[in-house]
Parts: sequence; C-alpha cells; structure tokens
Amino acid sequence: MFAWPAKQRMPNLLLIGPTNNGKSMIIEKFRRTHPPIPHEDREEIPVLVVQMPPDPSVGRFYTALLAALGAPIRPVRSRLADLEQLVLRLLRAAGVRTLVIDELHNILGGRADQRREFLNLLRFLGNELKIPPIGVGIRDAYLAIRSDDQLENRFAPFILPRWEPDADACALLASFAASFPLRRPSPIATTEMAGYLLTRSEGTIGELTALLTDAAVAAIESGEEAINQRTLLLAPYEGPTGRRRSFERELA
Repeated sequence: MFAWPAKQRMPNLLLIGPTNNGKSMIIEKFRRTHPPIPHEDREEIPVLVVQMPPDPSVGRFYTALLAALGAPIRPVRSRLADLEQLVLRLLRAAGVRTLVIDELHNILGGRADQRREFLNLLRFLGNELKIPPIGVGIRDAYLAIRSDDQLENRFAPFILPRWEPDADACALLASFAASFPLRRPSPIATTEMAGYLLTRSEGTIGELTALLTDAAVAAIESGEEAINQRTLLLAPYEGPTGRRRSFERELA
C-alpha cells in the first residue's frame, strides 16, 4: 500500500483483529519503518497515524489530524470548510503517503448521519490526496465499512486471527524464551506447550505476554529460573474469561 502509485481510485486496507492481539504494535512498527524525514523548511511524514475519536464527527477528526501532524489547533469556531482546506494543505505539504486510522470501529459510536458523513470523508480523502487509507479495529470496524457499498468495495479486509498452536506459535514462544533473563532454558517452544499456553491466554499475544511475564517472575522468585509447568502453575495470571467471571461474582 505504501509503494502504490498515485491514481484516482486508491486501494484501501482494513486490518481487523480481536483486542489485545498486536494491531497497535503492527501500526507502530510500520510507522517506525517509515519515520519522519526532516527538511530545512518542513518535516516529511510518510506515514501518518491518527486515532478515530470516540465521537465520529468530521470536525473532531480534522482536529485529530492536525494534532497528529503537530500543527497548531484552530479554535473550535473555525468553519468546517476552512478546517478541511487547512488539513488538505498540510497533508500535502507533509508528503503523507499512507494514512492509518486506528480504532476505526469508533464510527459506530455516532448517529447515523454522523457515520454517513464520516464514511463520505474517508472516500473524499482517498480521492483528493490519492493516498491509501488504512483502517484498523475490531470486528465492528468491518460492520461500519460494510454499511457503505462503495467503501466496502475499496477496503480489502485483512484478518489478524487469534494464535493457533502451530509452527508460528512455536517460533513466537522461542523468542519469548530467549528474551527473559532466566538462568535456565525454558522448554516452551513446543506444539504441546503452545496449545496449553494459547488455551490459557485465549489466543491473543497481549494475554500471552502477560501470562509468560507472570511465569518468568514466578521462576525467579521460586528459584526455578525457567518457565516450565511448575512456574506456569505458580503464575498468578488469570485469563480474560476468568477475570470476567470474578468480576461478575463481585457484582452479584
């Protein structure tokens, strides 16, 4: 998408995945791969990342774009047409080649007319600037895009699934084992161990990180100095479903 030549109808991408499964990490890695380039009179920003406001109004989104560009924020009373022209001018001046919109599912938090207006804005920005917008969010982001036939045809969905106990998961676990400062090797990079860990963490990388971190702390405190079955049982980690049930019991 980053290297796509400018044309009237730019391709779009919709990155969808469950919460806590690495979407924000992917965005940040992409942004670091294409960092801002300083010039004498300006800064070139090849990849601009902006978070969709919880209130999906066009004005608030333009303000969020100005903040992401590091530009002075205009007063709220500024006319929307003036704000639009300012944002377009600065996006062009900054040489933005890819616009990444995180938390795109926040579109659904607005009224029907606000959602329609914002979806029209996405199409307008892509056409006007000839850059590929990339939307990022949970499943609801696709539901929002699907409500507009033209946008649904443009935004190609890419699903970031939950992890499965396969070779990729074993490679991930091997990298975890190598990163912890433990004195003994941690035998976790096996299919059997991957199945156990992913079941307990419910398949997301954020929860897996929390589980292994707790196990590493338990390994140090117990003197085991390795992540194994014993230290995993000692780890105080509780998965999302368990935490939800505990909270519901507290409310009952």
